[in-house]
Amino acid sequence: MSVKIAVLGHGVVGSGVCELFYKNKKSIEKRAGEEMDIKYILDLRDFPDSPYKEKFTKNFDDILNDDEVTSVAECMGGVEPAFTFVKSCLEKGKSVSTSNKELVAEKGDILLRTAKEHNCNFFFEASVGGAIPIIRPLHKCLAANDIDKVAGILNGTTNFILTKMYNDNMPFDEALALAQSLGYAEKDPTADVEGHDACRKICIISSLVFGRHVYPKSVYTKGISDIQLCDVEAADVLGCSVKLIASVRRLENGKILPTVMPTLVPYENIMSGVSDVFNAVLVYGDGIDQAMFYGRGAGKLPTASAVLGDVIETVKRTSTESAQTWEPSSDDSFIASHEEYVSRWYFRVPDGKQPSDAGSYRHDDGVSFITDKPFSFAQAMDMAKEMNAFAFMPVMD
Repeated sequence: MSVKIAVLGHGVVGSGVCELFYKNKKSIEKRAGEEMDIKYILDLRDFPDSPYKEKFTKNFDDILNDDEVTSVAECMGGVEPAFTFVKSCLEKGKSVSTSNKELVAEKGDILLRTAKEHNCNFFFEASVGGAIPIIRPLHKCLAANDIDKVAGILNGTTNFILTKMYNDNMPFDEALALAQSLGYAEKDPTADVEGHDACRKICIISSLVFGRHVYPKSVYTKGISDIQLCDVEAADVLGCSVKLIASVRRLENGKILPTVMPTLVPYENIMSGVSDVFNAVLVYGDGIDQAMFYGRGAGKLPTASAVLGDVIETVKRTSTESAQTWEPSSDDSFIASHEEYVSRWYFRVPDGKQPSDAGSYRHDDGVSFITDKPFSFAQAMDMAKEMNAFAFMPVMD
């Protein structure tokens, strides 16, 4: 008797899950050790030309009340009704694999607890890096390390835009329009360009690494919509590239500091060369020093690949994965203020406002320089006000 799967949602990712499953069905079954099949696909739309048209249902209860279905792939997106559906499945003992970073960032602690209470699993490898394996390595392969920092390029759309600004001297608005025309950016690109997508992903990583739920509202987040071509040009002259970096670090006082900010990445840092829609995550641990995970962070089949990897894992498991979890948090007192973020800083200021000893680059839009010494975000803000700065950004260490 084969294992029966249900897929919630038949959009980009959901359709990719179905396509990849049937394309690689034999090898998937071999890795799972079981015969498998998709029994239901939930979607309110009609797909009369789909090769899986007999599998569609518009009624979630068909899936919930079918005891044959033991593994569910959630590919709907958003918090509701995804949260209600996923929690209901877990309460029935059906394991769930999801690509939904908004759901995990907002409700992950509840869903992990529910899975544990009902001896099933809630897996979310696809929610952070698409095809890049990062969740399982953090709680398995790197489990012997004391991880004190993770930093990464976690959004392919913003990285594509910044790459076009750098390589083709393309203004932000034109680069965004190109990203939209190629399907990399949504019609409403706010979640990408304002950093909300990267914020959700660093919340998930922070929660897993440091063991307490980190909510997006607790993370200082700034996107790339204010980045000017002159900043990209100046960064290049100063030996850096501009990237949207999501990071979390543990401070000496024990608090953690998650942030999302446009950041200058020096060319000697391997992260500076990550281009186009590719993502990369750097993990810093006392045993490994640094390890980087790199690949396509989004897309139909790359994300479907990660979802199905989790589905295979749910089929193989007979109990809850105890290592992939974190505790709920009733407040954010364990999270430091972004004002405590310390680094060297890039400033673009009016001509004559730069410190006399600063190595600088003069251009039509002012003077750009990088400080020799590190300062806190609060101190950098004061410096920016004092110099009437047009822009300032941290420099990755």
